[in-house]
Amino acid sequence: MTDAPRPTEINYHQQSRVLEIRFEDGAHYNYTAEFLRVYSPSAEVQGHGPGQETLQLGKEDIKIEKIEPVGHYAIQLYFDDNHNTGIYSWDTLRMYGERYDELWQLYLQRCDDAGYERKEPA
Repeated sequence: MTDAPRPTEINYHQQSRVLEIRFEDGAHYNYTAEFLRVYSPSAEVQGHGPGQETLQLGKEDIKIEKIEPVGHYAIQLYFDDNHNTGIYSWDTLRMYGERYDELWQLYLQRCDDAGYERKEPA
């Protein structure tokens, strides 16, 4: 565990499918459900080492159905495609917030490289 700032607010906006997190140091991030699903920290998505990641496709309309705390260090997200094995630590969520635009562009590039034409969410 680190001494990284912890969230003071976690709100999921169902209509926009955006998870909003405010940290105790004032940092504030918005994450789309699609982003959180395609970057799930689960072994199913990340693999067991560098270069073993599995590209997640067809997640444009994914929804978060439930959010559960995991100790005092993380949350577990339950998605409507039955994926629920990712544990999102505060450090991971902080890093995702700080690098959101970069990681999103990387995902879009990987989709393009795979020949996948991403649809705009409904």
